[in-house]
Amino acid sequence: MQYFSEDSSAEVVIQQYKNCKNKRLKKIMESAINHIHEFVKEVEPTQEEWMFMIDYLTKTGQKCDSKRQEFILLSDVLGISALVDTINNRKTLNATESTVLGPFHVQNAPKKDMGANINYDGKGEPAFIYGSVSDTEGKPISGANIDVWQANEDGFYDIQQPDVQPEMNLRGIFTTSEDGKYWFKSVKPKFYSIPTDGPVGDMIFATGRHPNRPAHLHYIVSAPGYKSVVTHVFVRGSEYLDSDAVFGVKDSLISEYVKIDDQEKAKELNFKAPYYELQFDFILDKT
Repeated sequence: MQYFSEDSSAEVVIQQYKNCKNKRLKKIMESAINHIHEFVKEVEPTQEEWMFMIDYLTKTGQKCDSKRQEFILLSDVLGISALVDTINNRKTLNATESTVLGPFHVQNAPKKDMGANINYDGKGEPAFIYGSVSDTEGKPISGANIDVWQANEDGFYDIQQPDVQPEMNLRGIFTTSEDGKYWFKSVKPKFYSIPTDGPVGDMIFATGRHPNRPAHLHYIVSAPGYKSVVTHVFVRGSEYLDSDAVFGVKDSLISEYVKIDDQEKAKELNFKAPYYELQFDFILDKT
């Protein structure tokens, strides 16, 4: 029988899982134990440092509620969310790249008529957003759902400001037409800070990082028979594209918001000139 020691720690602990019947769970636990024990042996934390780590994770959990998921935020800023997403969404060369979901998606966003304006608070620079959804062979996909959401001009999502922003501000679900096209009205996104009033913010500032995300619009695009894509469209020229706090930027997802200073076109959209236009086309893999 082998007893616990510094050298044998991982092996002794792993032996306790030898009767686990779930092979996948057994593999995950063995790997996690190996890596965690190696981490502890490498950094050799003091008792005070280890208790600080435990207290930090406790506070992270305590910060979570129905509208705030601090553990997702922690996973995001450590780059783990981006890595898990990349591993689980290996696409063909043609398909739209995915990126992190983020902590502010909601399940009950309202379904909207094509062309509707999702900007309820009236803030920001108006934008007309349009494009298409097709498969990797260029065939339009009709009936695809496009779930969109974004922060407002002040850098907050509606669920962060329930007493300030209108409910479901800057959210909506659209369904593509027969030719796979979509279009709606919103505002040009601005860069913003992730929440810093919790343990994640403490870690960001203690390590000399900034908490900012470049300007972006969130999408989930889905259709029967196709792999859904969770992604962003980033604003070309935005600050922090090269240092996104959650590592979500990919070159293929950066797109141009074109400034339109045309009174007649603006009037047709019920905008005041100038406004912005963004075209972004999505390509989905078949399941």
